[in-house]
Amino acid sequence: MEKQTVNTPTPPIRSERDSDEIDLGRLFGLLIDKRWLIIGVTFVFMVFGVLYAVLSTPIYQADALLQVEKKSSGLPALGEEFGEMFTSDSEAATEIEIMKSRMVIGSVVDQLQLTNKVTPNYMPVIGGWLARRSAGRDEVVLSQFVVPSRYEGQPLTLEFADNGTAYELFDAEGEQLLTGTIGSLASEKGFSLNIADAVLTDTQEFTLVKANRLGVIRSVQGSLSVSERGKQTGILSASIQHPDRAYAQQVLQAIAQEYMLQNIRRNAAEAENSLQFIERELPSVRQNLTQAEDKLNSYRLQSQSVDLSIETASLLERVVEIEKRLNELELKEKELSRLYTREHPTYQSLLEQKAQLLQEQEQINAQVGDLPETQQEVLRLARDVEVSQEIYVQLLNRMQELNVLKAGTVGNVRILDEAVINPQPVAPKKSLIVVLATMLGGMVSVGYVFLMAALNRGIESPEQLEEIGINVYASVPLSPVQEDMNSKLAKMMSKNATTRDIPFLALEDPSDLAIEALRGLRTSLHFAMLEAQNKVIMISGPSPGVGKSFVTANFAAVLAQAGQKVLVIDGDIRRGYMHAQLGGENNYGLSDFLASVDKTPDGGVVDKNNLSTIIQKTKVPNLHFIPRGTAAPNPSELLMHPRMEKMLGKLNEYYDYVLIDTPPILAVTDAAIIGRYSGTSLLVARFGDTPAKEVEATVKRFAQNGVDIRGVILNGVERRASGYYGYGYGYSYGYSYKSDNA
Repeated sequence: MEKQTVNTPTPPIRSERDSDEIDLGRLFGLLIDKRWLIIGVTFVFMVFGVLYAVLSTPIYQADALLQVEKKSSGLPALGEEFGEMFTSDSEAATEIEIMKSRMVIGSVVDQLQLTNKVTPNYMPVIGGWLARRSAGRDEVVLSQFVVPSRYEGQPLTLEFADNGTAYELFDAEGEQLLTGTIGSLASEKGFSLNIADAVLTDTQEFTLVKANRLGVIRSVQGSLSVSERGKQTGILSASIQHPDRAYAQQVLQAIAQEYMLQNIRRNAAEAENSLQFIERELPSVRQNLTQAEDKLNSYRLQSQSVDLSIETASLLERVVEIEKRLNELELKEKELSRLYTREHPTYQSLLEQKAQLLQEQEQINAQVGDLPETQQEVLRLARDVEVSQEIYVQLLNRMQELNVLKAGTVGNVRILDEAVINPQPVAPKKSLIVVLATMLGGMVSVGYVFLMAALNRGIESPEQLEEIGINVYASVPLSPVQEDMNSKLAKMMSKNATTRDIPFLALEDPSDLAIEALRGLRTSLHFAMLEAQNKVIMISGPSPGVGKSFVTANFAAVLAQAGQKVLVIDGDIRRGYMHAQLGGENNYGLSDFLASVDKTPDGGVVDKNNLSTIIQKTKVPNLHFIPRGTAAPNPSELLMHPRMEKMLGKLNEYYDYVLIDTPPILAVTDAAIIGRYSGTSLLVARFGDTPAKEVEATVKRFAQNGVDIRGVILNGVERRASGYYGYGYGYSYGYSYKSDNA
């Protein structure tokens, strides 16, 4: 055979349309194609949602209602402004923070001993669900529980024995810490435990934890919810959620009581502080009154003046009134100085009143200066007596009022509704959980379908290849018999065995749609080969698993059934397995012939120059076969050997068609070598798996090696609702194709 010059073909011009538009029809089709996957995943999520809703621990909520009143202490005796100091105008936000403070919560934690945590140990997953449906309730009541500081927060195991009367306490490592009986105090190694009572219904094992006090306070603060009903109503709604009904109700009621008591104590403390101030001032006021009376009486006896004139008496009344008001302001200033700075508006108002009274006092003093000296002195002494007496009487009255206030302090907070527990759990919301789980399953499955479609942009219509300038010679439908054959081939290859019983689709079901498609390929290829340089047809593919061997074998059978003399060559001398599919032996084949091996692996002698020694008959008339032979370490070098070209020249003279099944071009270069010997080269692409860009890259790879690809055979075509879709995604190729020493 003369060597012909092969012209390097021009790669096809890419005419693919780039589009960013979303094909809603294709997306809907994908959902239809994967409907059973979506339904299955959604159902599984729904089942897990139902299980979670049924088995999860119910959460109960306790509610209470409180009122915060704006209440005055009713103390106008020292002036209207002075009474404002004993008025509580707490805003709702302030009261909410007080209720959630460590002062209130910490007192409740200490009262109820919330640092002692006892949890029954049940069977995992369903143990708690079964226990909630039993008649009794497992419970251990602790009257005392003390652990060393290093064991604080660590879980300890409490196990009961002797019908629940005796118990043992173990640490996390299983070391026994102490033993005891119910109703008596047990102390050992720094541990103290006194169990007042125990109810053992479903378990005799509990977990004890001495929790950190601050941690428990923060936990209660986190579970406590307080809000104001309406706007500026002073009505506070408090609630606590917890799996234990009794715990939630007991803790919330204790918080409400403690909050109310601290409010009462606070109001009583204000009255106590004012009472102490008056008690400190009262002795000095009494002493001043006594001294003023003694001075007035002494001066009257000395000057023999008893009565004041009408004008002087009028001035005395005015002087006393001003002094009285000044003394009131002095007392009030002392109180305000403990609460405000001098820049506070209330403090400034008091100073302005005081300045005005001092100005009036100066005017009256000027009038007093015009009186006779005796009248002036009597007026001054009488003023001191009157003022001291007014202040003394006022303080006595004030002391009585504060004593009454202190004894009757009720605070400005009251509990409207005691803490009660809702009969139905507030969580989990079973119906909502099931609905959300079902929706999540649907979204996950749909998202998975869309993601897989986005990552695997396999060919789904011949138009996708034709748009990028690649001809499609045939579309071979997916055959159920083909799927069975592939599974048998996979089992055979996994066991490194050969068999002659693998179904051959062209013989097993000649009317199969896949065989009919190959008959159409036979007609198309007949006219395409009229201008071919020889009768050699190379069938390759971009990657493993596209169905090259299936197409080659069955297409050869179709050609042979038409009366043509056909030869199939397994050109994959690395790991070809067409001998198993065509029912032949692989003792001596193509690689042995090219390497001039004169003996078979079992010791048989063959004529290394006789081509007939490697040609085998098949169960299809007119169809012959050349196996791959012994796996060679240098397949590319063997295929480039002159014997290969010489062999094909002889076969071309004898056979009507010579079909060569080759390895994938993107994995190894063997196909490019064989393609230079072939008159017609075809590619096989897998429907839905092989991307159009991969086929395009394959065509370019062959073109770079001087091989012109006539067209593509689209194998394994399925009927899908998704249909045609847009392009524009890049791909990377990385295939592994190792030699098979079988």
